[in-house]
Amino acid sequence: MRHRYGVAVLALAALLAGCTADPPAPPADPTGPSASPAGLPGPYAAWAAGRSTPVVDPLYPQHGTDAVDVLHYGLDLSWSPTKRTLTGTATLHIRPVRDAAAVTLDFKPYALDGVTVDGAAAQGTVTAEKLVVDTPVKAAVPVTLVVRYHGKPSTTGFPTKRGDAHPLGLTVDAEGGIWTMQEPFGAFTWYPANDHPSDEALYDIAVTVPKGWSGIASGTPVGQQGNTFRYRSTVPVASYLTTLAVGRYKKATATGPRGIPITYWYRSGDAKHLPVLKKTPQMLDWMERKFGPYPFDSAGAVLVDSPSAMETQQLTTLGSGMAERGERSFHLNTLHEYAHQWFGDAVTLTDWRDMWLNEGWALYVQKLYEQDRFGLTDAELVRASRELDGVYRKQYGPPGDPKPAEFGATNVYTCGAAMLRQLHQALGDGRFFDLARGWVQENLHTQQTRASFTAYVNEKTGHDFTPLIDAWLDSPTTPPETGPLPAGQ
Repeated sequence: MRHRYGVAVLALAALLAGCTADPPAPPADPTGPSASPAGLPGPYAAWAAGRSTPVVDPLYPQHGTDAVDVLHYGLDLSWSPTKRTLTGTATLHIRPVRDAAAVTLDFKPYALDGVTVDGAAAQGTVTAEKLVVDTPVKAAVPVTLVVRYHGKPSTTGFPTKRGDAHPLGLTVDAEGGIWTMQEPFGAFTWYPANDHPSDEALYDIAVTVPKGWSGIASGTPVGQQGNTFRYRSTVPVASYLTTLAVGRYKKATATGPRGIPITYWYRSGDAKHLPVLKKTPQMLDWMERKFGPYPFDSAGAVLVDSPSAMETQQLTTLGSGMAERGERSFHLNTLHEYAHQWFGDAVTLTDWRDMWLNEGWALYVQKLYEQDRFGLTDAELVRASRELDGVYRKQYGPPGDPKPAEFGATNVYTCGAAMLRQLHQALGDGRFFDLARGWVQENLHTQQTRASFTAYVNEKTGHDFTPLIDAWLDSPTTPPETGPLPAGQ
């Protein structure tokens, strides 16, 4: 994500083809004996890759639930620019985690046009950003929930004190288009969701728009029928990493490393930013050489009316306001969001205490790229890194202890990146990039934690880096500088 971290960046710088069929229909008997190795019966086995272990977030317990695991979302959406109205049918394939008298999900108060569970009508109510469907469910017995709804989108509050913040979720622009950014939550402003990164799911999204408009969403493009645009995610996606945009867009395409299809969506006024976007193949190639293959079937970016940016999976969401800050800044910020496709998207945090795990990696990758492409020296990187670490650690505290009211504070970016720089210095290039590449490629499409990262570092390197990691994540002051490991360690 790029909101507040732009301040740190500026300071440092100063130094599948065609349309596919719809998902399988819900099973007539979801309790039947035929089960997949993942324990999912009948057709639900098709969404086994979406199985997760949801948790209650320690920072934002009001969002998400550990009671259900959504395996798959089928979203059929229609946007009317003249009426400013979103109409949707959301089909959720859900694995209940425990017995419950109702299913509760995050959702804004749209008007409900109908709710069914396994084809039978059910009573649903939406209040206080929660959808409650009064139907009993049993642990490990999957159900299919269908919610039909319509209404005018509204955003939700952003829990931060940063000066560049704007409300989260689906935003309507002056021309009647829509776009969304939703970290740490906000997907529920356009579809019913278990809106927490620990519950990743598969997605099929269809967006119907008026003639001359484009419907854009995260996932791999799988075709267009008339005015309906379709996208599919066959690997799990966290809800905050989904995206939706509708507008009078133009489309440009390219090919990335190993033939990866790349799509750029832009409006007429955004054409001046295309030269940077068209560097995407080179950016991806640079990162593949460092961190292993790009982890998805497609890539690209959509430009929206925002001063910020977001690492939405397979299709980054870039604010045109951010692009106005200069070509070098836009180039580096775009690289940062692409870095998240490895660090944050392919390997996702389990809860929001570990935002440093996403942002520290993405910022450090950005600084390595800045060294390689823009001549940032080691001395400049070290000096700025330590100076900024001290400033932000004093202002916001250590990155391992983020505050709920200060989401995305600069310490999780800069202090996390400083810790990785220290690891890099200790290990040297060869062992560090083996570590970074292995962390992604050996943990693809999983949710990870501080504990699992520390364990992986220690196992991969054969050295106990727990004290170093703990110091950088927990100390109220910048830890002392250390050098390379002694030979043989």
